[in-house]
Amino acid sequence: MAADPENVAADPAYAAALDTAERLLGFRLERFLGPTPGEPDNAADFKRIATVHAFGDVWPRGEHLDTRTRALVSVTIAATLGVLEPLRGQVRIALNAGATKEEIVEVFVQVAAYAGVARAFDGYQIAAQVFEERAAG
Repeated sequence: MAADPENVAADPAYAAALDTAERLLGFRLERFLGPTPGEPDNAADFKRIATVHAFGDVWPRGEHLDTRTRALVSVTIAATLGVLEPLRGQVRIALNAGATKEEIVEVFVQVAAYAGVARAFDGYQIAAQVFEERAAG
């Protein structure tokens, strides 16, 4: 399902955030942002606010951290927290931003040392799946 086109058109910040997400991820986020059965009306507000904050406010900040560095930090955070589906997106962003597979593996070495081997290994399985997707083409 797609995000409500009226909401996107009425909110230039939301539209810009969706464009940034596409540039970073390599695909449009709208398919994840549409309403699902049983969601309350304000779920759309949450999705818009979260999207604008992450992809409109945070990712475009380039004065002190470039996108590649920000992406590697984000991989580290997602892996440390054990949020595996968001980690999948962060690994994609890191690769799209120019990080190498070897650098991403080193992130998991660091996570293993400071957050635990089990957490790092779980996260690395997601990274390995993304690497395989990329190799398949």
